[in-house]
Amino acid sequence: MSLNETLPLLVLASSLLPGLIIFSLPEERHILRSLFNLAGATLKLLLIVYMLWGVLHGEEYVFRYTMLPGLDLLFVADALAMLFVTLSAALWFLTTLYAIGYLENSPHRSRFFGFFSLCVTATVGVAMAGNLFTFFIFYELLTLSTYPLVVHRGTEQAMRAGNVYLTYTLGGGALLLIGTVWLYGLAGQVEFTQGGVLAALGPEYAGQLQIVFFLLIAGLGVKAALVPLHGWLPQAMVAPAPVSALLHAVAVVKAGAFGIMRVVYEVYGVEFAHALSLLLPLAVAASVTIIWGSLRALFQDDLKRRLAFSTISQVSYIALGVALFGPVGTIGGVVHLVHQGIMKITLFFCAGNYAETLGIHKISEMDGVGRRMPWTTVAFTVGAFGMIGVPPLAGFISKWYLGLGALEAQMPWVLAVLLASSLLNAAYFLPILHRAWFRPRTETWPEEHIPMQKGRETAWLLLAPPLITAAATVLAGLFAASAISPLDWAKLIAAREYLRWVP
Repeated sequence: MSLNETLPLLVLASSLLPGLIIFSLPEERHILRSLFNLAGATLKLLLIVYMLWGVLHGEEYVFRYTMLPGLDLLFVADALAMLFVTLSAALWFLTTLYAIGYLENSPHRSRFFGFFSLCVTATVGVAMAGNLFTFFIFYELLTLSTYPLVVHRGTEQAMRAGNVYLTYTLGGGALLLIGTVWLYGLAGQVEFTQGGVLAALGPEYAGQLQIVFFLLIAGLGVKAALVPLHGWLPQAMVAPAPVSALLHAVAVVKAGAFGIMRVVYEVYGVEFAHALSLLLPLAVAASVTIIWGSLRALFQDDLKRRLAFSTISQVSYIALGVALFGPVGTIGGVVHLVHQGIMKITLFFCAGNYAETLGIHKISEMDGVGRRMPWTTVAFTVGAFGMIGVPPLAGFISKWYLGLGALEAQMPWVLAVLLASSLLNAAYFLPILHRAWFRPRTETWPEEHIPMQKGRETAWLLLAPPLITAAATVLAGLFAASAISPLDWAKLIAAREYLRWVP
């Protein structure tokens, strides 16, 4: 087996093997557990940097194992896969640091970090899956590995949220399986191919392909939290803050949005999907979700629930970009996969800091918190302004390209959706910032675990990750035109998906 065939497996193993080892470690071996976590995360990043350089220069990283005749386990590290893998690996490293600090002295840490590593392994498998069969396997492994994280605290509320989560995601998985098997019957093994693979089928299959498309999108839409399939996500906010960050920025909702990209661009092909009139219903569903999530966020006092409804809205920007027929909309949707990740993980890290340090869980408890925790609140402010779309932050870049993509696709009504969304984003984020920075502290916070000492507002393992991701939010916007920016990689992907177009 060549190195190029082995590398996808090594990327998977760099989180799988540490996770399996961590399960066997006693609770008191916290230093060894942290070393395994961080060593795996560091190795994964190094492997990915090497592969990024190779993909940029035309190298192919493909591993294929035939399980049955006509049924392969296939991993392909193409440009789209590497975008998602890089995001997952980078944010996994930071979330691992954060979780080590957040869960200090907590019970069941070996169990937590074991499943944490399995979750990232499943996410990377979803990203590098080269066909629908492999994608489905890791998509379901992602469900099974995240369930123990959602119910980690073991409370009645956590168990109830976990049951809701399983009901939704396993139901979505069933729809995805039906669509995958149906397609196998029509076209054989469906491999992800630039330009799609289904256009070769005759027009007599158009009706079946339309039904299969909606089955696949519904199955993926559960994890992507498209309305009305979103009900599990706010419930899952009972999980610890590192899990919330993982669900919203790295793993579950991104896996759904990423799957929608694969289906539209590399199963159907965007031009064939447009010809079958499949893109407009997807654009409508994404737009409804964008507005609905923002409206629901307005009325949440619980900070993590407000952020959860914000995620429901913001992740659908990705689906909206996919549904805009044209390369510019594709750029907006693809780059938002990264931008939403770094902005939203910043906000959840900060929410976790408020809860862990001061016992703050509700927005109504945040009066004056910016003066007690200034650096955390600076990071939260950057994340919030990014979500609103304030230039020159990352969120502005996404919305700019989505707006241009709407004009290119001759769908001007999408501009109204983007404008309404930005105004609603401002309506539910700015009051939080006003409370934090400008209102006097009127009462004692519920619980203050870590006293202010020598300028340190909280433990450094809790503070460093949101500051890093907030800086990334600024840099991704300021240097969007550079050759190493997420935007530049999104242009590369769009150029390959729209083969007729050169950026």
